[in-house]
Amino acid sequence: MDELLQAAYHPENFRKTGHQLIDLLANHLEHVQSGQRPKTIYFDRPDGAFEFWENQLSAESPEKLSSMDFFQEVLNRAIAVHHPNYMGHQVCSVAPEAALAALVDSLLNNGGAVYEMGMVGTPMERAILKKLARKIGFGEEAEGIITSGGTLANLTALLAARQVKAKDQVWESGSNSRLALLVSEEAHYCVDRAARIMGWGSEGIIKIPSDDRFRMRTELLEEYYEQAKAEGKEVIAVVGSACSTSTGSFDDLEAIGQFCQQHQLWFHVDGAHGGAFVFSKQHKELLNGIEMADSVVTDFHKMMMTPSITTALVFKNGRHSYQTFAQKAHYLWSSQTEQEWYNMGKRTFECTKSMMVIKIYRLMHQYGDAFFESYLDQMMALSQRFASMLAAHPAFEMACPPQCNIVCFRVHPHEDEAQNDALNLSIRQALLEEGTFYIVQTNIRGRHYLRVTLINPNTNEQHLAALMGRISELAGIA
Repeated sequence: MDELLQAAYHPENFRKTGHQLIDLLANHLEHVQSGQRPKTIYFDRPDGAFEFWENQLSAESPEKLSSMDFFQEVLNRAIAVHHPNYMGHQVCSVAPEAALAALVDSLLNNGGAVYEMGMVGTPMERAILKKLARKIGFGEEAEGIITSGGTLANLTALLAARQVKAKDQVWESGSNSRLALLVSEEAHYCVDRAARIMGWGSEGIIKIPSDDRFRMRTELLEEYYEQAKAEGKEVIAVVGSACSTSTGSFDDLEAIGQFCQQHQLWFHVDGAHGGAFVFSKQHKELLNGIEMADSVVTDFHKMMMTPSITTALVFKNGRHSYQTFAQKAHYLWSSQTEQEWYNMGKRTFECTKSMMVIKIYRLMHQYGDAFFESYLDQMMALSQRFASMLAAHPAFEMACPPQCNIVCFRVHPHEDEAQNDALNLSIRQALLEEGTFYIVQTNIRGRHYLRVTLINPNTNEQHLAALMGRISELAGIA
């Protein structure tokens, strides 16, 4: 073996670097969780960041970093999601045990399209999905897959819906029908994207208005369904949000389920964020009716402390999971039509798929269900406390009372709403550039709001009070 390759693959070199890296990561955790690292993000403009990393690729660069300096620079430049002041996107503060499992996955690099490549990950995956299915309220006939994110999982579910419910056999012969689905106007954009990918166009996405708390107005389903039929559309599915991304609002899944049963439509639940609440006895009622669904998506990397990207798609009727991608691939498996749970390529977009399940499996194996329940309940309690703090302050207003750990709020010192919009946008930009707090923004019915996702178990009321204090200073209302 070439000397360079030999050094790259040498176990002792890996051992030495690995030990140093774990120490570096442990120090990072300690520093961000304790506040020794003062900032959540050290913001850099896109061109400046690009110039730095492009320069690092140059062998002649005098500033080329050593091995550990390279990893340290990555840590310095990355958002510290374990920092108590990280309250931004729906990306969790990873439990360290799950990160170690991800390291094992990366080194082993075992795919999962066919059983012999996935002899560890494939049965693990089935065990996790069976467990999740039972939590949802499905029977033992339920099956599913773990895939790369909610966008892909939602698309896969709707492809299955098309295969099962559409009059034409689209997968084999295409379709001349005007297929469509019903979904809340507050649903995640990936549902809209899935319909367009399937060739339904904008007319195939029938958006139901939402109420004052941003939940689908299910009493309008019948009207919109009949109107679609009158226009010659073939509605095959309804998607319920559990919860919506902007405001964390949960649709009435029971009402949607009953409507779908009445009209023999596919009922899909996008529970990418809120599906995890099946693990909380206190908050599972948010998902009442989820057991009526034909398919459910849940992101483990949002509310279950698992590294990205790890998404579960569960079908109530396991046979439906095999109908999505029914095609021949003789070099992968000899039996083209048999429903083999252990050959995952028959049911997934991905042919090469990592052993992503090991991350969530390790957490469940190590800590059990109580671990997730404690985390979920803590995040929900903190969100309600934050809502109370905002409600008690005359200069703050919320878009709606939060149903989960997503809270949308704004300062409104001016009578002119356009001024308030501009002020809230400037506050968010100032926070981003300062870096002490990391929050995001959203536009709700034409108004700009600040948005936090309380997803970090290290965050407490003192951090929220400090956030409100800094926003007040920036707004000139302190």
